[in-house]
Amino acid sequence: MMMQGVVLLLAGMGIVFAFLALLVCVMTVAAKIVPRFNHILPDEEPKKKPRPAAPASDDAAIALAIAVARSRAA
Repeated sequence: MMMQGVVLLLAGMGIVFAFLALLVCVMTVAAKIVPRFNHILPDEEPKKKPRPAAPASDDAAIALAIAVARSRAA
């Protein structure tokens, strides 16, 4: 009974290992082949979102006016 369990364990692990090794090989080959056909369906350029304009701050305008007034008064 133990021997059958060990055989089943080794068979299952062997099948999983073979599948994963095949998967790695297929992915490696696909990574080399796919770029050759990239001109058929190229990736889209990511759209750049326009940066929102900084809202005019009343505090900044007031500070600028005070600074100008002080520089002219001195």
